[in-house]
Amino acid sequence: SAPKPQYWRWQSLWWYHFFLLWSTIHGQTRYSIPEELKRGSVVGNLAKDLGLGLSEIFDRKLRVASETGEQYFSVDAGKGELVVNDRIDREALCGQSPSCVLPLQVVIEDPLQLHRIEVEIRDINDNSPTFLSNVSLLKIPELVLVGSRFALESAVDPDIGSNSLKSYTLSKNECFSLKTKEIEGGKTVPELVIEKPLDREKKAVHKLLLTALDGGNPVRSGTSQITINVLDANDNFPVFEKNNYKVALDEKSKPGAVIIKPKATDADEGLNGEIEFSFGSRTPDSVFTMFDINPLSGEITLKGELDYETTKSYDIDVTAKDKGSPEMEGHCVVHIDIIDVNDNAPDIVLTSQPKPVREDAPSGTVVALISARDLDSGDNGKVTLQLTKSTPFTLKPSFSNNYALVTNGALDRESISQYNIEVTATDAGSPPLSSKKNIPVSITDVNDNPPVFTQPSYNVYLKENGVAGSILFSVSASDLDFGENAKISYSILDSKVQDVSVSSYVYINSDNGSIYSMLSFDYEKLKVFQIQVQAKDQGSPSLSTNATVHVFILDQNDNAPAVIYPSSAALGSLSHQRMPRSAKAGHLVTKVTAVDADSGHNAWISYKLAEATDASLFTVNLYTGEVRTKRAVSEQDDSSQRLLIEIKDDGEPVQSATVTVSILMEDALHEPILDIRHKVTEPSKKTGRITLYLILSLASVSVLSLVTFLILAVKCIRNSRSSGSCCMRRTDCDDYKNPNRNLQIQLNTDGPIKYVEVLGGDMLSQSQSFRSCMSPMSEYSDFTLIKPSSTTDFKEVISVLDASLPDSTWTFESQQVRGLGNRMTEGEMGVKERKKAKGKNMDGGVGGKNEAVAKKQEFSGSVA
Repeated sequence: SAPKPQYWRWQSLWWYHFFLLWSTIHGQTRYSIPEELKRGSVVGNLAKDLGLGLSEIFDRKLRVASETGEQYFSVDAGKGELVVNDRIDREALCGQSPSCVLPLQVVIEDPLQLHRIEVEIRDINDNSPTFLSNVSLLKIPELVLVGSRFALESAVDPDIGSNSLKSYTLSKNECFSLKTKEIEGGKTVPELVIEKPLDREKKAVHKLLLTALDGGNPVRSGTSQITINVLDANDNFPVFEKNNYKVALDEKSKPGAVIIKPKATDADEGLNGEIEFSFGSRTPDSVFTMFDINPLSGEITLKGELDYETTKSYDIDVTAKDKGSPEMEGHCVVHIDIIDVNDNAPDIVLTSQPKPVREDAPSGTVVALISARDLDSGDNGKVTLQLTKSTPFTLKPSFSNNYALVTNGALDRESISQYNIEVTATDAGSPPLSSKKNIPVSITDVNDNPPVFTQPSYNVYLKENGVAGSILFSVSASDLDFGENAKISYSILDSKVQDVSVSSYVYINSDNGSIYSMLSFDYEKLKVFQIQVQAKDQGSPSLSTNATVHVFILDQNDNAPAVIYPSSAALGSLSHQRMPRSAKAGHLVTKVTAVDADSGHNAWISYKLAEATDASLFTVNLYTGEVRTKRAVSEQDDSSQRLLIEIKDDGEPVQSATVTVSILMEDALHEPILDIRHKVTEPSKKTGRITLYLILSLASVSVLSLVTFLILAVKCIRNSRSSGSCCMRRTDCDDYKNPNRNLQIQLNTDGPIKYVEVLGGDMLSQSQSFRSCMSPMSEYSDFTLIKPSSTTDFKEVISVLDASLPDSTWTFESQQVRGLGNRMTEGEMGVKERKKAKGKNMDGGVGGKNEAVAKKQEFSGSVA
């Protein structure tokens, strides 16, 4: 039948792979070289044998790889020769194998070809026969029979074939000969044969030289020296001096002590006369554990710890054995009696386990029951107990070595919560023995310590306008007690803050002492308040401690400047002012006065001209708010001018306000002034009285100022005599010693507005200022004083001013000095800020209050 299509498919696939393999792998090449060739020795011309030219070695990247992994050969690219690359030791590679072939793979690229070559390594006679030991020892009894054979050590030769081991020879002697014996595997073993009876008394030692020869050319050999000792015949056994020995041994004997040294002798000589001592074969383990014997001297020594209470005596069988062949031995018995001594220390036993004791337990409270015992008898068994350390405990004896441990003083768990009471038991032996035992006694807590805060009072600084419910502060207290007595709960004692319960302001977490705000605080309404925090433990009865928390509200810039003059409540945001066209440069048109309810930098006020009908005509003082002319008024200037003045504080963020001033320029102001004077001629009784008071005040201040100048002049003369300088030194000036007692008066008559300023207190202190501004156009001469207060509601101030003034021609202002003195402590403003404030004359903070420093026309006086 015709072959199937599948069969032809497999046939074609097989022939395809055959021709592919035939095109890449060629026939094998075999070289044969002796071992131990020098490095660089030529094995064969690889390029010639493979049919390659020298140039093809480079072009086709010929390389040789060893299948064993070790690179013993390399290719000389210049000559195409296969050369030895490393030392080749056939014995190391192939051992005793008769054939040693190294397969190599030659790889050629472009096209890829793979050649397999084999290098046969031939053996050379490079190894001599060697014995395992160069010296060997034989022991032969003198009664050995003639013809007896004794096997000798065989030699080893790593070479193979004819180079391997072939024969043995023995040096000449009378008593011995050499024969060989073939064993399994074809190996030859030399044997020593007795040719003549041995006589130890004639010659006890024979020395022979055994030589092993190989079959190489030249022949190599190895030797081993054989020493033969002729052994004496053993016909005598060892004999002890006594068959029984008796010894008394103290129980306290230490290990290593010599007990006895029995003696034995042997009539034989040599090994037959050498004796070894040992315990008998039936000796119990207790003897081996307790005693030891020297095998050479027979000396018996103590090995373990003796105990009379365990074993009172020992019987030891001692054997003396010689080294003959066969061995001969003799025996004796050593009887050891143990002498009892006081070697047992007393033992302390807790009859009842100690119970915890309250720290307020009275003296005599029983803590534990203790007993003592001793394994010894007589006086050695009598035991007494005592406490070795000073503790608030004592032992109370009861009966037959029984004691009660009781309290003997005051206990304080906070000082010592655990006692390790050391009890010592001592017997009456000679010398006495003692033992110690630690008895742990724990002290239970009593609530006798109140909670203690980390400090008696706390200062908390809180910014105003905070979020209600935020944490203000955390107080912490600790209690020296333990457990429930040390668990602390916090609470706030009820008190009043501005007639309101403090619980309306704050809340405290009873577990951790964290204090939270109940509302958002306003610095202008509340600056500081106190909280009484109580820490109470959970003991019974409970104890508590109080601590004070001082909460200081820190000011934030949350108030814009409020304009006092001109009053916006009466006239809206527009102020009408008049000035003559004949006004020169520097003419005071009006003065804007503003205050800020904040404190510190937040209350420093500055004035700025934001808009103007003619910006070249008017200017506003940055710190005082004075509106003056920059130049003389000309005919071309409009008769109606409008100014928009912006007032800013120094806070963050900046708060500001504006005021509009309308100025009407007239050719002459005589008629209005006459009308005003006419009105002034008809003052009321109240107005006249206030004017009289003002005149008397000015006169008093003038007199005080004159007295002050006289005092300063006298001091200046005295100081100049002593130090040679004038009295300008700060340390000599009473003004700095008593800054709160200064009085300053400032008078300004510049421009149409007349005002006098009375300052009480130093520039750097919290001073009060009373200012009166009087305009010739005013119909009244009222002198209004407004009491300064850090919490003044400036809307109320403006309302009072509006109620007291019929028109805008009169204004009075009263405020505390801000920036340097307005509700600011030394901690709120540093020295650096003071210098800055001084450089600005502090006018920005007081709305122009310290203009006496900036203006030369004003008069100031100080009263010491």
